[in-house]
Amino acid sequence: MFEHVKDLLKAHEGLKHEVYLDIENSSMVPKEVVEAMLPYFSQYAYGNPTLTHKPGWEAFEAIMESSQKIAKFLGCKVIEEVNFAPGETEVNNLALMGAAFTMKGKGKKIVVSEIEPLSVLHVTDLLSKYGFTVVKIPVDGEGFINLEKLADVVDKETILVSLSAVNHEIGTIEPIKEALEIVKDENPEAIFHTDASDAYGKIPFNVQDLNVDLATLSSYKILGPRGIGVLYVKEGVKINRILEGQIGTQKLWPGVENTPLIVGFAKASELAFKDFEGNVRHMQRLRDKLIDGITGKIVDVRLNGPKGDKRAPDNVNISFLRCEGEALTIELSLNGVYVSSGSACTRRLLQPSHVLVAIGRKFSEAHGSILMKVTRCHTEEDINYVLEVIPKAVERIRGITGSVEMK
Repeated sequence: MFEHVKDLLKAHEGLKHEVYLDIENSSMVPKEVVEAMLPYFSQYAYGNPTLTHKPGWEAFEAIMESSQKIAKFLGCKVIEEVNFAPGETEVNNLALMGAAFTMKGKGKKIVVSEIEPLSVLHVTDLLSKYGFTVVKIPVDGEGFINLEKLADVVDKETILVSLSAVNHEIGTIEPIKEALEIVKDENPEAIFHTDASDAYGKIPFNVQDLNVDLATLSSYKILGPRGIGVLYVKEGVKINRILEGQIGTQKLWPGVENTPLIVGFAKASELAFKDFEGNVRHMQRLRDKLIDGITGKIVDVRLNGPKGDKRAPDNVNISFLRCEGEALTIELSLNGVYVSSGSACTRRLLQPSHVLVAIGRKFSEAHGSILMKVTRCHTEEDINYVLEVIPKAVERIRGITGSVEMK
């Protein structure tokens, strides 16, 4: 396996242009973020923020200042509503298990959508083994949750509802505010959680305006470092820890805080919101250029998810019929275009994306899907190059099994 990977890497030597669009799985980190983190590894603030000495106080100050910055962008009342944990998966585990076990005496029903990330769905599957009842709300062909069905299933036994603000695979911007009103009208005590990892820094998202109880954020999805995320916990909402150990500044996640990554997340947030509207317009232009270019040049393609303002500004998910997704990602990689095939969570299992299946795609369509995400750092030149490479790659893959018709 290792030798095979070495051969593949050698085949990439000499590439003149490379475009990384696999932000769903990981992201590049801008030099401004790296430079902000570097001093916290060695020069200062490398101490434990709970200890009473200078390095500890410096670390504590850095964490509090970072919390203040993120709280401002989220619209928090107080910085104590910002809780750091190692990443989106860990934060979703903390949110759902912490809320479920806190609320267990008040009911056992948990409601999620069919297209939540697996770090939500797998947790609710686990909770069902502990006696909780899990109800999954269906979505339509563009990935929008069925609000009528939500209203039908929420009742006084409902203790937790988790619905993503933006779907991580197909970019659907969900009607979270309307969904929350339905839940709270039926049961004001139910906890409402949203995974906002693909909303924060991409669409207007203010926790006070939405009035959500819990919200998940992920650093790398706004070009911050991997390994750090945030759980917003509304003031007055109580959830249990799911891990035990040394408690520091983060009451819900034990252990010594990772100061450099926290600082990096805050810096990435600063950059994302420095010119928020300009960044969004830039991503929308590149997104639409990529979608229009692909659908205009290649036959037998399907855009997965909605168009225009109902779609996240960074998201492009397209199914290429008669074209296996894994083979296409390799062909694109050999030409310097880096994307992902299907769900980031299922690709190693060679299973179709549960999101694409839920919106009605056939297995063959789901297996031929490519997910790309643009950022504020991408350029028109990057997208032009991608549009030059993709039609040739699709033609080559389809040509292996038969003739190809191009527009």
